[in-house]
Amino acid sequence: MVQTYDVIVVGAGHAGCEAACAAANMGSKTLLITMDMNKIAQMSCNPAVGGIAKGQIVREIDALGGFMGIVTDATAIQFRMLNRSKGPAMWSPRSQSDRMQFIIKWREILDKTPNLHIWQEAVTELLFEADCIKGVKTQTNTTFHSKTVVLTNGTFLNGLMHIGKTKIVGGRIAEPSSYGITEQLKEKGFVTSRMKTGTPVRLNGNTIDFSKMVEQKGENDFHKFSFLDYKPRPLPQRSCWITYTNDKTHDILRKGLKDSPLYNGQIKSIGPRYCPSIETKIVTFEGKSQHQLFVEPEGAFTQEFYLNGFSSSLPIEIQFAALKTIPGLEHVQAYRPGYAIEYDFFDPTQINHTLETKLVKNLFFAGQINGTTGYEEAAGQGLMAGINAHQNAHNGEPFVLSRNEAYIGVLIDDLVTKGVDEPYRMFTSRAEYRILLRQDDADMRLTEKSYKIGLATKERFSLLQTKKSEVESFIDFTKETSVKPQEINSVLETNNSTTLKQSTKLYDLILRPQLNISILENFLPSVKEKVSKITSSRKEEIVEAAEIKIKYSGYIEREKMIADKLQRLENISIENKFDYENIQSLSIEARQKLSKINPKNIGQASRIPGVSPNDINILLILSGR
Repeated sequence: MVQTYDVIVVGAGHAGCEAACAAANMGSKTLLITMDMNKIAQMSCNPAVGGIAKGQIVREIDALGGFMGIVTDATAIQFRMLNRSKGPAMWSPRSQSDRMQFIIKWREILDKTPNLHIWQEAVTELLFEADCIKGVKTQTNTTFHSKTVVLTNGTFLNGLMHIGKTKIVGGRIAEPSSYGITEQLKEKGFVTSRMKTGTPVRLNGNTIDFSKMVEQKGENDFHKFSFLDYKPRPLPQRSCWITYTNDKTHDILRKGLKDSPLYNGQIKSIGPRYCPSIETKIVTFEGKSQHQLFVEPEGAFTQEFYLNGFSSSLPIEIQFAALKTIPGLEHVQAYRPGYAIEYDFFDPTQINHTLETKLVKNLFFAGQINGTTGYEEAAGQGLMAGINAHQNAHNGEPFVLSRNEAYIGVLIDDLVTKGVDEPYRMFTSRAEYRILLRQDDADMRLTEKSYKIGLATKERFSLLQTKKSEVESFIDFTKETSVKPQEINSVLETNNSTTLKQSTKLYDLILRPQLNISILENFLPSVKEKVSKITSSRKEEIVEAAEIKIKYSGYIEREKMIADKLQRLENISIENKFDYENIQSLSIEARQKLSKINPKNIGQASRIPGVSPNDINILLILSGR
């Protein structure tokens, strides 16, 4: 058995799978270690991928050559594009997945990946040589040596679950915790703390009265996650259902608060503000008479349902009594209760933008170990950690995405620069350049970068080139094609748009908010003919991309100009240049924060909480700018 590798990845969740595949596909001899090979890429909480800002991350992962989008498309049982009523910068794809098929598909990908080996066991010890990682040791005292190690431990580091006053040691329900690693890293000087997350009850669909709920169907258009050629969704599509809590529900939940681990002092760690438990909702929003719940299928053929919005760690009897008061759930039976889980994480200001730790060379952190929450945030970090672990193992250049290049860049920069005081979740509002970071053009932004470092495949790069050519060809066509008033005025009147008095370019018509290419295609033969000549099998995607570029061209160019101006600050390097504690002209808080984080450049320094514009001006003067 091989026991020496270029990259070892510890943990086979969403971060670990992406990290292992990235490193192996780039050519590193890679080992993925997991406690249970049957639960690889387990969807521990809701059986869904994507959503607001998270969908953009998944498309970026795919554009870079990762697999989350491919796996999601292959296992989707419902697809929706959220925020369609808003501009394309806010559109966010979301998919329900078949939980078991998701695992099977990921396992299939891992098994077919060259250079990748899987080992089933718990890692109990990290091996160091001075301040450099050298490998890991497992429960059976088996030693694996490696040039680099990526830790993606999820909620397993000293994991502790709570259901009422009952405490259960474990990283997930019916799965053991991981011990030893936190204690070792503390000895190395790492700062660690505890976070909390939770999951709701799972329900038996045979005992749910869906007639009392509102059906939420999926969409059947061309949208998907992966930029690879479209294939029809292989699994049957299923609906989700909406119902609500009520005053009776809340009365029962309040009676259980005295035994809630969140309110009796049993749980002391920080939970996710943006995904609160049902008991937190009734306390925080005391005057609200109802809370929306989503009843989501866990698979294409199973009758197991996930009650989204009802995360809880209340005693079992309280959870089940409250359920019976909800419309459609009066006679429901549950498969298991909801629970909360506490686990160790490490202050992410202790890592670099490559996700390599500052204290130990060639050791990388990715996922919930960095204080994030969500499959997508974990997978994005895992991909970047896997890439950079490979680069380190082969003396390559660091691969870092900036804030104006990707949501993944925003995510990592936020973690490294600002740290976390609660589980970090990505939102579109965290990005300054939302118009540049749309979900539709992630391949345009990132695939070429990935292809150059050897991750994105030639097939993916070729598809990108075809798409670029087709989009530009269509835009050129709209700029060259004139439309006469008699051809279009009736359509303009119908759509409440100002009629023409003279011929105008098709491009200018598309700029109008009342019109789109689909409308114009129905009335202008030249447009219909041009669309029909698009050779790519992704015709709808290309037409949509062209339309977005036309309609939002002014906004896109303006945001690019702003990003370019601010990028100049990113080019002024200050890492290891100053002894901040002795720069008396800086504020005390700035001295403390700058010393702790040691920013790479002025741009990063400007985003550190507590560093004022005046402090930045001082650094610019000291830098000779």
